[in-house]
Amino acid sequence: MAATTAPTRSVLPIVVPGQLTLRTIRGKNGPFTVGRLTTPIGEFAVKDAELEQYPEGKYDGDFVIRYIFAKSYPVAGGARFEIRANLDGMTLHGIDKLSRDEARSFAAQDVDPLDEEQGTQPAATPARPTKASKPAKPAPAQVSADPLIDTTPFGVGTEPPATTGPTVSVEEGDAALFGILWPLEASVKLDSTIGRRALRMQIARLGELGYALDFKTQEWTRQVDLQPA
Repeated sequence: MAATTAPTRSVLPIVVPGQLTLRTIRGKNGPFTVGRLTTPIGEFAVKDAELEQYPEGKYDGDFVIRYIFAKSYPVAGGARFEIRANLDGMTLHGIDKLSRDEARSFAAQDVDPLDEEQGTQPAATPARPTKASKPAKPAPAQVSADPLIDTTPFGVGTEPPATTGPTVSVEEGDAALFGILWPLEASVKLDSTIGRRALRMQIARLGELGYALDFKTQEWTRQVDLQPA
């Protein structure tokens, strides 16, 4: 059975109530998020980039399904098939923690959506080892009796000049990372269409800068440290 290369569109989008279960899995690119959406019209896998922002858990809400399509991807010893839903928006009402059984219900071999989007790269063919040759012994330094004549071999006893490249400040790095969102305001709404890798970097940086996600407003808000009375 050939994998579906393009989503099959229908009369969607439609809005349905349901529960979105998110699981965080550790992969070679770091943690990534996969989801399962349970609705009255069926159960679907969800791997939208938007979900990278949300912590693991079960979210009740209303979901706008843009389209539904079949997808297959290789796993160890075969292939995995699933029906996916692509979301066009959602309104979340609450969150609950996953039970141990619910966490285990997700496939441990789930493919990182980042690898899926970029395509798997074949492993590089290792180069044939070559026999290492012995380094040549440096010629002994010749000492001249004449103090005006320097007979020291070139490079012996000298330090290479220090090379310094252009340095980028933290603020310049953040400006490049966040683009039009910089400088950051007290509340920030990320654009999931910028690419999954860049989105993950923005999410990690927001956490370092003291922001936290409000899943109901779907915005990152700067946390204010309370001063002791």
